[in-house]
Amino acid sequence: MILAAERDLYPDALFAGPPPDDERSWWLAHTKPRQEKALARQLSAAGLSFYLPCAPHRTRIRTRVLTSHVPLFPGYVFVRVCDDERGGVFVGNRVARLAPVRDQERLWADLRNVRKLLDLGQPVTAEDHLGPGTPVAVRSGPLAGLTGTVVRAGSGHKFIVRVDLIQRGVSVIVDGTTLGKLG
Repeated sequence: MILAAERDLYPDALFAGPPPDDERSWWLAHTKPRQEKALARQLSAAGLSFYLPCAPHRTRIRTRVLTSHVPLFPGYVFVRVCDDERGGVFVGNRVARLAPVRDQERLWADLRNVRKLLDLGQPVTAEDHLGPGTPVAVRSGPLAGLTGTVVRAGSGHKFIVRVDLIQRGVSVIVDGTTLGKLG
């Protein structure tokens, strides 16, 4: 049984083109425990822009296998609002802290890359506290143009797209021949 995925992005075309040139900016909402999806529902209902990257997670309960969609970065929701809309993020008492993002363009690119990986439908894994690695760019295939870090894995290369702001990332196994070293 698959539990329906909830909205993880608002508006739906948030990453469809270049970053919009408006007064809104990205903020990092640190949520209270297990409040990410409730905050996403609240933001969507209020018409406030956000991104909550989620991935399928399979669980076995007795004889049934359930697939749910869990946040890749527990405790975080990326919110894009103007100063007047910022107070709407705190409605419902789900946010512990709202932190400003200094490098808006970098976060936009990181989140867009995470979204592109998730849209492929391949299994992804959240990576915590990323260590040093070789920066690479994907030269060919469906991930062409993405930049990230590679960590060797048993049967291939684990390609990691990082969200530097929170020191975490998302990984997928790729063929090493599609990668090229940056710099």
